[in-house]
Amino acid sequence: MAENFLFEIVTPYRKLVSKEVEEVTAPGELGEFGVLAGHTQYLTLLKPGTLNYKSGSETGTIVVGRGYAEVSHDKTVVLVDEADYLSEIDVAAARDSLGSAEAALEGMEPEDANYARTVNEKELAEARIAAKE
Repeated sequence: MAENFLFEIVTPYRKLVSKEVEEVTAPGELGEFGVLAGHTQYLTLLKPGTLNYKSGSETGTIVVGRGYAEVSHDKTVVLVDEADYLSEIDVAAARDSLGSAEAALEGMEPEDANYARTVNEKELAEARIAAKE
């Protein structure tokens, strides 16, 4: 039997996951990464995307926004501003959000105060749509 470790996903509003798992894959800022029990300790940035975990025969998929992952040999904690179970995603609302963000970005420069927030909204909407399709 594979070794397990504690895995948690926490937003400012709720704790989505707190369970023993065998493996996690997450969307790191520099690319997707995987975690198994006994992993080297590190802290990394997350970008909007799909996070997957496995516990025995059970698998889970959650769409996460920007945040951080703290990995240690026996625990991985994901702290993000937003996270959704697949069942919570409204594709029509995500498409509307994507359209609004794309339209707003057309008139923005990277120096604009709302540029980073708008790019984040666009990327999160794209991740939600991709996860459901």
